[in-house]
Amino acid sequence: MKPVDFTLHQPTSLEEALALLADHADTAKVLAGGQSLVPLLNFRLARPEHLIDLGRIRALKAIRRDEHRLSIGAMATHTSAGRSNAVLGSAPLIHRAVPHIAHQAIRTRGTIGGSVAHADPAAELPAVMLALDATIVAVSHSGTREIAAKDFFVGNLITTLQEDELLSEIRIVPSTGRTGAAFLEVGRRRGDFALVGAGTQLRLADDGVVKDIKICLTGVSGRPHRAEEAEAALQGKPVTQELLDTAAESVRDSVDPSDDLHATADYRRDVAGTLVARAIRAASDDAHRVTKGECT
Repeated sequence: MKPVDFTLHQPTSLEEALALLADHADTAKVLAGGQSLVPLLNFRLARPEHLIDLGRIRALKAIRRDEHRLSIGAMATHTSAGRSNAVLGSAPLIHRAVPHIAHQAIRTRGTIGGSVAHADPAAELPAVMLALDATIVAVSHSGTREIAAKDFFVGNLITTLQEDELLSEIRIVPSTGRTGAAFLEVGRRRGDFALVGAGTQLRLADDGVVKDIKICLTGVSGRPHRAEEAEAALQGKPVTQELLDTAAESVRDSVDPSDDLHATADYRRDVAGTLVARAIRAASDDAHRVTKGECT
């Protein structure tokens, strides 16, 4: 199939894009990398009268870091974020998650902001942003809002972004010290949406105990999931097999997956616990390698 007829707009500045969105908010769709929207257009599941392409707005592609925050522009691609030293040094969980996103062709075109705004609970980046306590910056013709990731994701493909708003950037407080990260998935085929995914970013104190830990999951509920009870079980303690088992059971008790054509809820629940335990171990090993100055 082909899309319905629409008027294509290609603004070259954020101000121009916001003006267009203010004029056509009820009948417009915003095009970032197109990896989610274009299939919807082709199947006529999305039928906009106006399409606002952000691809020519260079300011939205920037990735910047200072001592206080990492800022990722909404139009930064998965590939550019995955190759960014600023991202690796500030939010290694993003760096670990990017290679799991679909295929290289999609990572080259797909954008960080597009994935986050799409809010698919099976996708990697919404869950990662939830775990990292990211701040989502939404702009409109009338002003700017800063939205905590925990408040941004409402449900399956649903966010608090308003019709006249654009997601302009994502802000993250940079990691410090002995920080390691890991992201693991189980899927039917490489490049498909994973049946379950789990990511962990942790920071170790000098004595090896967990000083800070963040755990996220995909494919286990109707929205991106953060395993806060499992995080609490490891806080202030060394990573041991007993604690890994405790974290795994905590995750199995807290998630609420559904049956579908690809896997049962019980299978997803069991795999979620196993992946979290493995991701915590891998992130801990990664933090120890950082301490020794090895490449990660």
